[in-house]
Amino acid sequence: MSIDTVTEIISGAMYVVIITVAPPLLISLIVGLIISIFQTVTSIQEQTLTFVPKVLSIFLVLIVAGGWMLNNIITYMENLWADFSIYIR
Repeated sequence: MSIDTVTEIISGAMYVVIITVAPPLLISLIVGLIISIFQTVTSIQEQTLTFVPKVLSIFLVLIVAGGWMLNNIITYMENLWADFSIYIR
């Protein structure tokens, strides 16, 4: 296995990880920003106020997009295992 092959495998894995993790992270960021703006406007300085909405929104995203996320990971692993004979040369 050459360095180019290892680099290709790692870059493909990083791409899959970034694409797969993006929806929950973006939703968490948006919900956190909305709650922070709400806290600033209402002068509520409760630290735990952002926790529950973020967790609920992440769970909702995982329910809605979980199948797509799992499909991304499975497809990458299937492609990786399908080319396994190329890697051991």
